Amino acid sequence: MMSEPQIKVLVVDDSAYSRQTIKKMLETDPNIDVIGVAVDGIDAMAKTLRLRPDLITLDFEMPGMDGFSFLRWLMKERPTPVIMVSSYSDTKTVFKALDLGAVDFIAKPTKRASAELRGIEKDLLSKVNGVKGLRLDRLSRNLQLLNTSEEITTEVEPSIGDIDVVAIGASTGGPAALQIILTRLPHDFAAAVLISQHMPKGFTGPLAERLDKLSEVSIKEAENGDIIEPGKVFICPGGYHINLKKKGQKCYVFLKESTDEDKYVPSVNIMMVSVAEHYGNRAVGVILTGMGNDGKKGIVEIKLRGGYTIAESEETAVVFGMPAEVINTGAIDKVIPLTEIPIDLINVVKSSYESRPRGKN
Repeated sequence: MMSEPQIKVLVVDDSAYSRQTIKKMLETDPNIDVIGVAVDGIDAMAKTLRLRPDLITLDFEMPGMDGFSFLRWLMKERPTPVIMVSSYSDTKTVFKALDLGAVDFIAKPTKRASAELRGIEKDLLSKVNGVKGLRLDRLSRNLQLLNTSEEITTEVEPSIGDIDVVAIGASTGGPAALQIILTRLPHDFAAAVLISQHMPKGFTGPLAERLDKLSEVSIKEAENGDIIEPGKVFICPGGYHINLKKKGQKCYVFLKESTDEDKYVPSVNIMMVSVAEHYGNRAVGVILTGMGNDGKKGIVEIKLRGGYTIAESEETAVVFGMPAEVINTGAIDKVIPLTEIPIDLINVVKSSYESRPRGKN
């Protein structure tokens, strides 16, 4: 039986310490072959053309040709999956790089050359291994959709019934997918939306602010005590899991801090199980692009309690891991492309909410 070929990685970083530390971390995994290191964008261009890596880890603060210039060149001349390795303070850098085609990012614990960098090893190895199932052409297609007003032509069907909350889970490729969905929801969308996007502390707040500016619905990073209301979208903060608590007739956000043992943060499963417990058949569960199986337990729970479930289809998912896992459970009602998910959500939540306040204040 033939073993799978190793993932060929090029490490690009102007810091000699960071280059060697990242290289050593990657080399602990027998599935990964570090075929080269580069000190700046010019060096990275030459080595990309000569070595033809399967994946590039990229720092953005480099002399000469910086990471952005290299990324623009790369996506035009030789599209290759890129994982950014960026400090926590560089949120604008991260989102700009994602817009340019980077598939994911890892947050450095500090900008300085420090042994703390070893703390990213688990996340780094997981994301590099996840590139096996990644489709860069689908990511490029999704990024093109962000800059268009493409109409969704799916025929609207009769409403399934009263839906109070939509729970969405995503990982790699998720920020672009979420933007495609949320910017297509109307201001009077008649349900609340809860989102768990795998992302570290410090980045979910800027993501929520960014999406809020682009959308008609109200979007914010979730806080303890937020009331679950129609037309409100809450993104779970990095480093936490989102639960719900009920007081009287209303449900509120209750955040639980993650631990080092948690495999996925924020957890889609924890969010969806809580949604299923509190909303039963008035809930919708949606699984978007991402590696791993987070959301599998949660989707099954929503379905068992009579809720409605959607998975992004393989034709649009940047990484089909999470959708494939939930589809294989048999608990998914509909498997559809990303661009059809917003109209399906509008359809299934459409009911007698006319008298309720919703949307942006």
